[in-house]
Amino acid sequence: MTLANRTRIDRLESRNVLARIPGRDPALAGESIVHTAHLDHIGIGPDVDGDTLYNGAIDNALGVAIMLEAAHELRQADQAPRRSVVFAALTGEEQGLLGATWLARYPTAGAGRAVANINIDMPVLTAPTRDVVAIGVEHSTLQAAVDRAAAEIGVEVSPDPFPEEVAFVRSDQYAFVRAGIPAVYLDAGVAPANDAQDPKVAATWFLRNCYHRPCDQVDLPIQYADAARLARMSAALSRVIGDDAAAPRWNAGDFFGTRFGGGDATPR
Repeated sequence: MTLANRTRIDRLESRNVLARIPGRDPALAGESIVHTAHLDHIGIGPDVDGDTLYNGAIDNALGVAIMLEAAHELRQADQAPRRSVVFAALTGEEQGLLGATWLARYPTAGAGRAVANINIDMPVLTAPTRDVVAIGVEHSTLQAAVDRAAAEIGVEVSPDPFPEEVAFVRSDQYAFVRAGIPAVYLDAGVAPANDAQDPKVAATWFLRNCYHRPCDQVDLPIQYADAARLARMSAALSRVIGDDAAAPRWNAGDFFGTRFGGGDATPR
């Protein structure tokens, strides 16, 4: 019996797009909080009801828009955080976290040493909420930072509503985790703002019907007020992390810190 295998390697033409707000403290400006959201989607795919254009409105144009709004808020503030803040619109997430992996392994000159990652990917904001979800914060001191930022803007923080999806290891933040950098995946809330619409039901509908399909497009009932709140939360979290005397650390004995953080509780 003869076995044959064929391998095809395609060049990835798109690139990460980065911006930076320099930190105001010369002693800490060499460290950075890295905000990420991926700018790629599926592109053209199999025909679904006569449509082959996979738009990616929620996954992840909305995430990029939220990141840009957080950048705008931080840029317009009276002063920058003590640490620098980097914003990266990443390529190649759908192909396997390629852009995030490159950036985490080979930081751009001038970006500083990353001490935390704040990632936003596919926030399913199709029913009004009163909270945000912070996935992965239980692994590091980012938990306390998230709680402080949420208190600052007056929003509730809910746990991961779909832990069976293991989202913490499935989006761009995981590339930073593997580089030993504490990370959080900020996501859409699940606490309903009214009795008529259940955000968990809305998210489940999206995942079953429009995830990686052409109907992920702008005519979905996207809650832009909730998107603005998530942007404020992202900016507030940057201020908390950026101004803290100590950089975020993995919790003692945490699996990710032990596996990727060099065996101790500090990022490398």
